[in-house]
Amino acid sequence: MGIFSRFTDIINSNINSLLDKAEDPAKMVRLIIQEMEDTLVEVRSSSAKTLADKKELSRQISRYENEAEQWQEKAELALNKGREDLARAALVEKKKAADNAQALQEELSHVDEHIAKLQNEISQLQDKLADAKARQKAIIMREKTASSRLKVKQNIHSERVNDALSKFDRYERKIDDIEAQVESHDLGSKSLADEIAELEADEKIDDELAQLKAKMTSDKKKK
Repeated sequence: MGIFSRFTDIINSNINSLLDKAEDPAKMVRLIIQEMEDTLVEVRSSSAKTLADKKELSRQISRYENEAEQWQEKAELALNKGREDLARAALVEKKKAADNAQALQEELSHVDEHIAKLQNEISQLQDKLADAKARQKAIIMREKTASSRLKVKQNIHSERVNDALSKFDRYERKIDDIEAQVESHDLGSKSLADEIAELEADEKIDDELAQLKAKMTSDKKKK
């Protein structure tokens, strides 16, 4: 299993736990970054151990290769001395050493592949960690802004605000009633300006009436 698979399992389990507890996004972001940092430390430690194992394998391969060369020399020596039986036995030991070296060499190839993949995943995790840290502040700011907007929306639609507006409406109706009462007291009572205005209006009507009478008298005389 790759480090990202293990890391994803860890993150998902923690996020689900946070969601169950209704934790805020800022804490979730901090947790994700912390998990990424912890995973990076763990993987680097594992990588260091793997590199140490590689060195040990290389040393063992070198020992078996040297051993095979020594058995080759012994086989040649025995054959030169006319001891074919000893030469054969030495060649058998040489094959064992060579086979061991070959087996370890194949294992070393697998270790090299594993190290290459591990280093690639570490590089990816480092990039993702740097990106997460760069976006952390922006995410926290967005969360705070969204929370503030939510509070405003909740206040706008809250019962307290509606009750306050209803009280304003009642107060306005009361003021309307008071103003209507004041206006009702003014009905039937005339101010000095109103009486003078009525006199001026009556005088104009009297003038028009006199002019009409004069016109009618003039018309009769003409007939």
